[in-house]
Amino acid sequence: MKKYVLIVAGGKGLRMGGEQPKQFLPLKGRPVLMHTLEQFYRSDVAMEIILVLPHEQQNYWKQLCEEHHFTIKHRVADGGESRFHSVKNGLSLIETPSIVGVHDGVRPFVSVDVIDRCYELALTKEAVVPVVDVVDTVRHITNNGSETVDRSAYKLVQTPQVFNADLLLKGYEQPYSSAFTDDASVVEAMGVKVALTPGNRENIKLTTPFDLKVAEALL
Repeated sequence: MKKYVLIVAGGKGLRMGGEQPKQFLPLKGRPVLMHTLEQFYRSDVAMEIILVLPHEQQNYWKQLCEEHHFTIKHRVADGGESRFHSVKNGLSLIETPSIVGVHDGVRPFVSVDVIDRCYELALTKEAVVPVVDVVDTVRHITNNGSETVDRSAYKLVQTPQVFNADLLLKGYEQPYSSAFTDDASVVEAMGVKVALTPGNRENIKLTTPFDLKVAEALL
């Protein structure tokens, strides 16, 4: 079955403390976003990559691709006012039947093994999310203070989140809700159960200057 990935990169980089959007920040001499696209190309050279990027950033991205001789084939869709609307715009470029993943553009360290497993499971499970264990102690804030909770009952969610394309398209026909924090929450709103699979701990989301230091070390 045909595979797609929507790589969503709409960040403004405010928590990075600079003017440049975080998806364009240099990592070992090349923009973060190029590292991310390469991981999906390594997983399957036939996978169709759709980069969802704010319209005003697209010329700059094209310029970066020329400067770095970046030739991995991909299409570009306009970002929306929220992540929900950005994914919806990207989905307008796909055809069914197919399997489609949605990935954060600033997660360049997702492993090929995780990508492969998510797409393989989605053939039968229809909705698959990679997760990792919580390793820190977790406290729940209550009206009377706080309390420790059983961390084994919780998981940290990563991307790519991978779905049967018809299912995800149906999910994004729903009206936007602030409860939609990721793609899994969109399909869950229709009563669909989401399957979990192990992610890789290096698959961090680059959000702060500290994350960039970690990223340089990982490379």
